[in-house]
Amino acid sequence: MITTARVPADKPVRIAFSLNDSTEVTAAENSFPLAFPDLEQNLQPLPPCHTSKESMQVFNQHCKMAEEYCAVKKEIAVLEERREELIAEMNKEEQEMDIYQLALEYERLTEENQTLKLFHNQCAELLEKLRVQQQKRQGSS
Repeated sequence: MITTARVPADKPVRIAFSLNDSTEVTAAENSFPLAFPDLEQNLQPLPPCHTSKESMQVFNQHCKMAEEYCAVKKEIAVLEERREELIAEMNKEEQEMDIYQLALEYERLTEENQTLKLFHNQCAELLEKLRVQQQKRQGSS
């Protein structure tokens, strides 16, 4: 059975360990404290009992899992940031597409307007000719 000491949540914890299987701890390993500052307090590895090989193995496994967890968490943050960038890019492209569609519609409506004006002028000329013919018939009768 492994026993561990609990540290209050408001106090920072610094941990030194080695990830190799030897239970021998060198002075260099003690001088390099490994902490997981991005990890929630309840997920922090608890200090092992240095005299127990099983405790050290559990601690090493916990540290490896904590490293993997932190790496996954960072990857998720990067992917979420990329997702936001892609959404912004997509929105920009949609706005550009809307502008392009509006420009095409404006061009089509301008052409339709020109055609309708031409048709209106032709109809007005025809009406004028018909009025002149009508007046000639009334004047000759």
